[in-house]
Amino acid sequence: MKLLVRDRVFGIGDDYWIEDDQGRKVFLVDGKAMRLRETFELKDMQGRVLIDIHVKMLSVRDTMVIEREGEPLATVKRKRLSLLRNHYRVALADGSELDVSGKILDREFAVEYEGELLADISRRWFTVRDAYGVQITREDADPALLLAVAVCVIRLAEKERGQAD
Repeated sequence: MKLLVRDRVFGIGDDYWIEDDQGRKVFLVDGKAMRLRETFELKDMQGRVLIDIHVKMLSVRDTMVIEREGEPLATVKRKRLSLLRNHYRVALADGSELDVSGKILDREFAVEYEGELLADISRRWFTVRDAYGVQITREDADPALLLAVAVCVIRLAEKERGQAD
């Protein structure tokens, strides 16, 4: 599965569609305005909320939380003690972890589980300016979760560099 994501997809109060590689709308991103913290919902075509993403309040390091149906699904933060500045850790609620590394701000990075590629994020597949692709490499992977992870690490990297809204 390959998805097209507009580069500025997560503007507070903005809504955006995420399309597949055929140009069909697949997910709606609903940026919630008038909240104390950054909050986004990822919805399916029927308007059902699949994923809720928000910034964790009162944390030592910048952290984003991904929830499904009100239950924590994952937390995303920059990996500590990493020689690579663009290395993030995704702690899943079941105790497992995903590893995210690459050139986050350039939209060229990978999401892996125990060394196996789950998703490849890149700008090289699309000619659309200010867009990037999320290619999910495993059929049994959760597209909504992997899309949320990609958005979280980009948002955290931008915030760290002072580029976030």
